[in-house]
Amino acid sequence: MSVPARRIRVVRATPQDVDRLVPLFDAYRQFYDRPSNPSAAYRFLTERLSRRESIVFLATESGSTLGFTQLYPTFASLSMKPWWVLYDLYVVPGARRKGIASLLLDRARQLARETGADGLSLETARDNPARILYEALGWKRDEQFLHYELYVQPRGPARRVSVRSARRKHRPQTQSPSRAP
Repeated sequence: MSVPARRIRVVRATPQDVDRLVPLFDAYRQFYDRPSNPSAAYRFLTERLSRRESIVFLATESGSTLGFTQLYPTFASLSMKPWWVLYDLYVVPGARRKGIASLLLDRARQLARETGADGLSLETARDNPARILYEALGWKRDEQFLHYELYVQPRGPARRVSVRSARRKHRPQTQSPSRAP
């Protein structure tokens, strides 16, 4: 007897999907040490989708939202073509390592082709295990250019966190605090 194949669907989100996207977006932000703020997440996502400033794809199964990716359009001056920035990729913990991230990344690639884009880019932490998946799907690490940022708004003491430290923070403690390194 064979096991039935999973029926994961990847669909483009609309402003009407924001209610089911907010819990995942909020969890994604918390993973990177941002405070939970569902109402701000709702406003942010509604604005991006209503103004067509981003495209979000949702991975769903039997009415449950299992993951999402959010892409922002930009342009590549040298090729004079559109370009997509894959800014967010998140799969709920119970659905990880089941091919959902691959489906979302494949749909992002399809979007780039459909829009005549020259390509896509993403940033990730050096210790993010998803790097293996990105490279397996054909993404190439940039060895030629450096990345710089200039923030124009005040920032708190913690700006970026590695995936490893974020994972440590959110994983159940297995040692007593007195034995922790």
